[in-house]
Amino acid sequence: MRLIQFVTPEQQRAVALVLSSTEVQPLSQIQTVYQLANQALSANKPLQQLVKELVSDQKLDYQAILAEGRLLAPFDHPDQAHLLVTGTGLTHLGSADTRATMHAQTSGKAVAELTDTMKMFKLGLDGGKPAAGETGVQPEWFYKGDGSIVVSPGAQLLSPSFALDGGEEPEIVGVYINDAEGQPWRIGFALGNEFSDHKTERLNYLYLAHSKLRPCAVGPELLLGDLPAHIEGTSRIYRDGKLLWQKAFVSGEDNMSHSISNLEHHHFKYDLFCRPGDAHLHYFGTATLSVGDGIETQAGDVFEIEAPAFGLPLRNTLAVDTKQPLKVKML
Repeated sequence: MRLIQFVTPEQQRAVALVLSSTEVQPLSQIQTVYQLANQALSANKPLQQLVKELVSDQKLDYQAILAEGRLLAPFDHPDQAHLLVTGTGLTHLGSADTRATMHAQTSGKAVAELTDTMKMFKLGLDGGKPAAGETGVQPEWFYKGDGSIVVSPGAQLLSPSFALDGGEEPEIVGVYINDAEGQPWRIGFALGNEFSDHKTERLNYLYLAHSKLRPCAVGPELLLGDLPAHIEGTSRIYRDGKLLWQKAFVSGEDNMSHSISNLEHHHFKYDLFCRPGDAHLHYFGTATLSVGDGIETQAGDVFEIEAPAFGLPLRNTLAVDTKQPLKVKML
């Protein structure tokens, strides 16, 4: 079961069940997935059951919604400051090699010398999938921003004026909401473009935190239920309407060094992330990056991330901001 959020021709928010690549069915009296999730919590009903109860008989043209730019990210929060966007790295088999190779291209060091990357990756391999009732090793973790950084499918990914580059990161995103007691609940999963500044990261791996403070994209569809154990997808870059680069990627726990439950545990173990009413988008990492193949992106490039399990592909165009950072003033 997959959902979208969109705007009607009358400029009203709406949620719909995806029937196919061309047809969706709106839910009655539901404007956002956040509202839907809270209603499921209040009624103590599984989310998919509530969707079945609320789906209307009306059918809408999915492609028209897309073509008219009315498609929204599949999840948001009414107060952007209460949607936290975070992620974990070195979680996928092969992800250490991708990052180490990327760093070695400019550092001149042998891949084997990048010991911090390899040590972190090995920790995940050895202890990232604990047995039931046990706690696994904690992953690399990073903060991206709040809900203000999330752009809709089809929208521009605006790289700041001070960035050294802007590159795609095809990932799976976990979507969560905290109830009134602070208990986190998983709503589902979506495709995501985590979008980072890899040239800044290359300068020194301690710049990773800076490189992640960029916009990101999610969607277009929200997959309810469990994440498939094996996911196959393709990441592409188009320039001037022509395919510049493409590469297959895999995800799901069969292709990861950490279990989803272990990654969730090490995020929500912090009381800060269990505040009642807050919501979370959490990127689960990747092993496929165009920068690892020497691609340098430029304004106007179109990123496309596709995986059949998630419906339509996620497309966004790279743009570069001309606005300069503000200077602090004395009060």
